[in-house]
Amino acid sequence: MNDKIELSPDFSKRDPAQDVSPQFSHRWSPRSFRKVTINQSTLTTIFDAARWSPSCFNDQPWKFITSTEETHDQFLALLVDGNQVWAKNASVLGFVLAHKHFAHNGKPNNFAAFDSGAAWMAMTLQANLFGLYTHGMGGVHFDQVYKTFAIDPEKYQVLCGFALGVADRPDQLPTELAAKEIPSNRKALSDIWHQGMGRINP
Repeated sequence: MNDKIELSPDFSKRDPAQDVSPQFSHRWSPRSFRKVTINQSTLTTIFDAARWSPSCFNDQPWKFITSTEETHDQFLALLVDGNQVWAKNASVLGFVLAHKHFAHNGKPNNFAAFDSGAAWMAMTLQANLFGLYTHGMGGVHFDQVYKTFAIDPEKYQVLCGFALGVADRPDQLPTELAAKEIPSNRKALSDIWHQGMGRINP
């Protein structure tokens, strides 16, 4: 893998509690990527990190489908045009799936998407430890993903697409996208954390 570009994203809009690790508050989803080859050992570690995520009944319903250098363009074509503009420069493109039923009894697993989200976060944080970034995408031609990989929609839900790679400078993007290449702020903690009894505010 080539040397990474030293970037200095502006995290000033973020206000984590004093003891929150920067691993969490400095996680963000850039669109500007520089096309490099990520070695197989690094990729193995990233996706192995997802393997250790918690899941209901330890069912581990997640599945990751990822591109190779040879299949990159085919994966890219499965994204909507707006995402293709920038995702073309990512090192790896992929999709996150969730198995809809428990393996041990065949019953519907209502927690499959939740658990698969935990696996996505695990692989993202592991990628960050290598100085790599991910960007999840809802802008996907989902029907084509099911068709291309012969995915049975009765068994699996395709949750999202994603890009993985080395972040590049914002000025490598079209102007309208470069303007968005800033780590976003977050809701106040009081908006997402309710303690005790009482009515939940909308």
